[in-house]
Formats: sequence, C-alpha cells, structure tokens
Amino acid sequence: MLTLRLKKEDRVIAERSHEEETYLAFQGREYSVGEVIELELEQANQLVWVQVDEALEPSLIYVTEKNWEYPIIVEEQLRLAYPSKIFIGGEHYLRAWLPTAEETQRYRNLARNTHDQKDDTNAYPHAHANVETRNDSTFFARNAIDGILANEDHGPYPYQSWGINQRKDAEITIDFGREVRLDKLALVLRGDYPHDSYWTQVTVVFSNGEERILETTNQLDRQYFAIPETKTTSITLKDLIKNEDESPFPALTQVEAYGREVN
Repeated sequence: MLTLRLKKEDRVIAERSHEEETYLAFQGREYSVGEVIELELEQANQLVWVQVDEALEPSLIYVTEKNWEYPIIVEEQLRLAYPSKIFIGGEHYLRAWLPTAEETQRYRNLARNTHDQKDDTNAYPHAHANVETRNDSTFFARNAIDGILANEDHGPYPYQSWGINQRKDAEITIDFGREVRLDKLALVLRGDYPHDSYWTQVTVVFSNGEERILETTNQLDRQYFAIPETKTTSITLKDLIKNEDESPFPALTQVEAYGREVN
C-alpha cells in the first residue's frame, strides 16, 4: 500500500492511497509555506518510484522507514538549484509507484536521485559532504547526484554543482542506504573554464575500506572508470588533487555509480 499526503503540521490537506501506484492532483490551488509532501509505505526498506513535481524527473529511491517527507520548496535561495517552475502555480500532479522486478534488477546508475535533499531523510541514494560553498544551495552535495550534466557554467539551475569552497580536505559521500554491486564509476567535472580548475586525481573509498585512485582530466564529457565488481553501501571521493593552474575553483557536476542491486 502506498499513501501520498499533502499536509501542514498535523493537518492533512489531501490524501490518496493505492496498492501499487498513487497520486495527488490539484487545480487552482497554490502551495503555501510549511506544506509537506509525505509518502507512507506499508513496509520499510524498499524501492519506490517518486515524482513530487512535474519539474523533477522521477527517481527510484530506497526508503528505510515507513514514512518519507519532501517539504515544498518556497525559500528563494533554495529554489536556485531547481527549475524555476517547481512548485509554482495552481495546477500540480505528484505520484509514487512500485517498481517492477525488471526495473529493480536492471543495470543502472545507482547514485542518481533527483529527489535527494540537503539533510538525510532516510531516502537513498543520499549525498553529503564536509563542505558546501557558502552553504549556498547551488553548491550543495545533492547537486552531484541530481542527473543534470550541464557543466560549462556555475551557479543557479541548470549549472548547480558541488562546490568545495577551496577546501583541500574536501570529501563527498554517496550513501546508498543498502548494499549494492558496482563495476563502473563516472565523473562529470565542472568545466566553466577559465573560471574553474579541475582535479587530476580523485581517490574513491568504498564502505569496506578499499580505495581506488582515478586519474582525471579537464574534459567536459563523462569520465568513465571501470572497477572490479565491488559490494558496498557507499562511496566517498577524497584526496582531490587540483591541477596546477591559476584558478582556485575545481568543482563536481555529477558522480555516477553503475551496477545492480544485491538483493
């Protein structure tokens, strides 16, 4: 059973349930400050498709609790990292549905989550880092797994990225919330040259402590890295070695982790 709700504090504004897929639809109703979208599952620890707004692509997320929440984004500074039309206007359609067995077992980018949030909401994958430039939403860690590849500029959507505020010890972790099997990684480095610099070496750490060193370049396209099949619950990018140039601003547009579910 899946239940979608729109609520504000303890008051339920709208609710709809279905065994396999459900939705909420609104006409002539604008969102207000403090409203929250809630998804209730019959059981925790399962994969589910979600799409809280037409401006966001659906995400297949792994939810470790029976309830998951997504606050309506109204603060202007937070909205900078999203399409300007998100949660705007009076007509809205949001949905949640269970994946097929084929969808759960297929080979895919297990790091992608357009619905990730700055804080851990018990929905995975989730990105977090030890630094985010100026606590600015356009440089949050979540931007590195949102699926947006635009990397020839920096700042508001669609050029949001993970910014490290020139920290030499910057690290970013992608938590999968369960064990997965990976055999390939990909990085999209931000390439707003000459404003940006880039990393020539990145170290990847898996949850079992194993490390891999990736040699990177200033190319704008995805940089793929084959790895031995590894079971892990997370990956961390650390020891980011900057190229020797005048720019102090290397940044990450996207990290991808390809593989399959373990179970």
